Amino acid sequence: MGGAPKNLLLTAAVLLLFNHFGTALAQSHQDNITTVKEYLSYSFSSFDDSDRLTNLTVSKEASIAQGALQITPDTLNKASYIVNKSGRVLFSTPFKLWDYSSSDSNLSNSKYVASFNTSFTINIYRQSNTIPGEGFAFLIAPSLDPPPSGSDGGFLGLTNSTLNGNAANHFIAVELDTVKQSYDPDDNHVGLDINGVVSNVTRSLSPLGIQIAPVNATNYTLWVDYDGVDRHVWVYMALEGRLKPSWAVLNASLDLGDIVVQKSFLGFSASTGSDYQLNCVLAWNLTVEKLPDDSVGKKGLSGWKLGLAIGIPCVGVAAIAGLLLGLYLKRKKVGVDPSLLTGTLRSLPGMPREFEFKELRKATSNFDERMKLGQGGFGSVYKGVLLGDNGEEIQVAVKKFSRANTKGQEDFLSELSIINRLRHKHLVRLVGWCHKNGVLLLVYDYMPNGSLDQHLFREYECDLLSWDRRYNIITGVASALHYLHNEYDQKVVHRDLKASNIMLDSSFNARLGDFGLARALESDKTSYAELELNGVPGTLGYIAPECFHTGKATRESDVFGFGAVILEVVCGRRPRYESIDGGGGFQFLVDWVWRLHREGRLTEAVDARLEGNFVAADAERLLLLGLACSHPIPGERPKMPAIVQIISKSMPPPAVPPFKPAFVWPAEGDGETTSSSRLTSTTATSSYYGSSSGLTHNYLSTEGHVSPV
Repeated sequence: MGGAPKNLLLTAAVLLLFNHFGTALAQSHQDNITTVKEYLSYSFSSFDDSDRLTNLTVSKEASIAQGALQITPDTLNKASYIVNKSGRVLFSTPFKLWDYSSSDSNLSNSKYVASFNTSFTINIYRQSNTIPGEGFAFLIAPSLDPPPSGSDGGFLGLTNSTLNGNAANHFIAVELDTVKQSYDPDDNHVGLDINGVVSNVTRSLSPLGIQIAPVNATNYTLWVDYDGVDRHVWVYMALEGRLKPSWAVLNASLDLGDIVVQKSFLGFSASTGSDYQLNCVLAWNLTVEKLPDDSVGKKGLSGWKLGLAIGIPCVGVAAIAGLLLGLYLKRKKVGVDPSLLTGTLRSLPGMPREFEFKELRKATSNFDERMKLGQGGFGSVYKGVLLGDNGEEIQVAVKKFSRANTKGQEDFLSELSIINRLRHKHLVRLVGWCHKNGVLLLVYDYMPNGSLDQHLFREYECDLLSWDRRYNIITGVASALHYLHNEYDQKVVHRDLKASNIMLDSSFNARLGDFGLARALESDKTSYAELELNGVPGTLGYIAPECFHTGKATRESDVFGFGAVILEVVCGRRPRYESIDGGGGFQFLVDWVWRLHREGRLTEAVDARLEGNFVAADAERLLLLGLACSHPIPGERPKMPAIVQIISKSMPPPAVPPFKPAFVWPAEGDGETTSSSRLTSTTATSSYYGSSSGLTHNYLSTEGHVSPV
């Protein structure tokens, strides 16, 4: 009978929480309708058949194959099969792109138009010694209908000879055209198409050194940015892996509200003619401003690629269930029943593969020290080599939790329940897990270039990061953090942003990892507070000053940590480093950068090892953003949507005062409820804490040691 209460508690908790999940799912969309600007973001790092009909509508000759969208047939074995074809792939739910901003719906100028930005990676492939044809387009369409009959050849799957130019078409497309028609400038251009294929604006890409379908297969990334306030569109194009250019290949005035239907569909279209090419989309990111009563999210979308209403409620259910179990066991001071833990893990929504312990032990050479990649407060990480289905070797990173007690179980469940549902190109992917005889293991994708701090501070024989790579890394981390903060109705706070938790893949793209401290916020909350506060979780130098008072992690405190990362990436110095001014001791990086800003010498903060090989305007942009994110008052820090736009150069850098503001507590405007008449306040001139009474020196370091100043 001793085990009965535990089983009853777990069963009751899971039933209660899954009942809550059903309610949350039904209400998730309505809860998001506010007067504050909101954005819907989606990220496809690759594609598979599970996306068909759930996330994407694939029509006519389009298909999903080899991890990509094949907008026209994907074969070169039989040319007759791929000539004169057209296809479309559209996101299956519509976006509300405009609305009336006054009660008089007859006034056309009263429309409010949504802003959006999208980026996608493409490969337009032609066989050697063949002429490419016809073209590819990013499309805003009025419906999920397939391309009309006769839309092959020069019609790009958009229209046909009968419908071409008809205002009732209600479509807009950005075309990449590889065949010169009588109305085209050449056979290698970008164009803006409105209701027809005779482009309103075109630009030849040849003078820019860009060939849409070169002889040697080449991947390109395109960015399409639309400003609904200015009614303007910009199109950028660069080789995959390159930064977004500062100049657009095409820009034009464009009022969506006058052309497209109110709820339209976004996606891709392409065609072949007597000449042919393969039109492939390899990845797709999309962010659209959310207008009131938007229906996106009400249909059943797959949680594997998109962070929508289903995803985070599942995360919340799993996280809370694990937390309740851990708290109950801790309160009762009893051991953890392995079968209960394993059963809980297997029941988590979207769980990845469960590995055999012997398989992971063999992969890591019995957790040999020579295979160790790193160690932190939660455990050690080892490099492993697994055999794939076809006998190929697959490199992985295996995280072995060091605490097999109740706290270790909670850490394990916390990390697993958070990351198992998240899907983003700049997050480290969870491959699987294992729990055997009290040993807890998580298996991740192996990152061949290690962690960011190894390259910044040259702890190993690592190449110095170039300026372009640094900017690209910051861009990737911002994208991942925006995903965590704004993708779901229940937000996720990472709580441990730092250079050692940012991994670099084979192309030096950033992958945010280590979710041992991450938590899902309840839908009506703005912060996560430890139930049993023994200190402030995190790492000194990245912890926001308010956390020492509240013990709460918020999106604002995540932004503070991101600010510290920006400054150390640009400056090549740790957030707290040994003084080089001859005075000895340590100083905070943010204070030094703020002083240079005040003295008009901001770019002198850039890592001297770059020897001037950086873009001064971009360096100033990032340094000002880093200072803004490091503002001592949480409510004054920029939000992630603005941060992403600043980094992408679609917004100017923030205005930063010459003198660093003092930290005042209680803070106003930090997202928490504060009294209008404050009885007491504490001021600190340091970034983190000063000599004022009431400030704590305790924190929980994820590096496994405590070393306050």
